[in-house]
Amino acid sequence: MSHKLRIKKDDEVIVVAGNDKGTRGKVLKVVKKEKRVIIEGVNMRKKHTKPSQKNPQGGITEKEMPVHISNVMIYDAKEKEGSRVGALLIKDEKTGKIKSARIAKKSGDMLK
Repeated sequence: MSHKLRIKKDDEVIVVAGNDKGTRGKVLKVVKKEKRVIIEGVNMRKKHTKPSQKNPQGGITEKEMPVHISNVMIYDAKEKEGSRVGALLIKDEKTGKIKSARIAKKSGDMLK
């Protein structure tokens, strides 16, 4: 069953559960199939890499791992805390078409 994800790439989010609770970061990637997001600097894991042509030294690299979408909320800059995401229907003046816009429920501000 497909479920509409309300968090998109480049959104600023805050982690509300898990080891990185309270951490803010930018969404780098959304994995729709698994309902997970990769957030900049959150859920860092060490990965041991063998030497290769691309990386002749090998060694240990740190990488962001996905976090389930239920553990993050959109960061509302006005309220300075997490907020749920709502939808608002807006009528375009020029074309007369109705478009959907995302809003932060706490402050009512429109999201980019």
